[in-house]
Amino acid sequence: MEPSTAELMSDEAARAELAPHEFDRAWLAAHIAEERRRAGLLGEIREVVFGAQDGLVSTLAVVSTVAGATPDRFPILVAGIASALAGVFSMAAGEYTSSKSQGEIFDAQISGEREEVAERPGEAQAEIAYMLEEDGLPAPDATEVAGIMARHPDVLLKTMVEKELGLAVEHGHGSPLQGAIFMCIAFGLGSLVPLLPYLVMPVSRGATYVSMVATGVVLLGIGIVKSRWTRRNWLISGIEILLLGAFAGVIGYFFGSVLPELLGAQAPG
Repeated sequence: MEPSTAELMSDEAARAELAPHEFDRAWLAAHIAEERRRAGLLGEIREVVFGAQDGLVSTLAVVSTVAGATPDRFPILVAGIASALAGVFSMAAGEYTSSKSQGEIFDAQISGEREEVAERPGEAQAEIAYMLEEDGLPAPDATEVAGIMARHPDVLLKTMVEKELGLAVEHGHGSPLQGAIFMCIAFGLGSLVPLLPYLVMPVSRGATYVSMVATGVVLLGIGIVKSRWTRRNWLISGIEILLLGAFAGVIGYFFGSVLPELLGAQAPG
């Protein structure tokens, strides 16, 4: 008995052999929706990775700098917590403001293209034909495809927005508030890692080194996890982020050691 289309759809190799008209439309709709969901998820992952990495590195730099200047745990914690709180609110506000502004700019750009399609359809059609030629379509084919789109203004608009502006009419931008929340939480959790050793250990017993090592381990883990979506070598991805954190910690400790003397104070120890 010949396998059904649904059975063929479950096998990637079999799908590769299907002609375009043989694909099940319900499967296509579900597949495209899943691809779009993954694309949106990648945007959220970017915000989480960026926020956590920034929280780890910036807080490590602050506590390492202060630890290099004084063995007293109190000013180290005050500086680290103040830096973390300032970072949480500034990163969240910055992400919200930038995302909202970007969304408004996108909406204005899409509105401009919508006016062009409505008021100057010939110009819009010519632009689509030209961009299709740039993509490699022969001029006659590009002109024919653009002519077909011109008979459907909504399709023409979507194609212009996507090809000319790199945007999508329905999903020009994500939620600014959602991005701010993700950034805020990720930065806050990242900031805890370099701070925790100073809460449970004296500075004289290696809290600084434990802070650096703990931050390095988490940064390495972030890089490795990130490689799952970026498809880069996991080791290279992890080491790349780890080196960034190590640089911040070492430089911070170094400046904490030399700044007191540069400012006319005696560095402890």
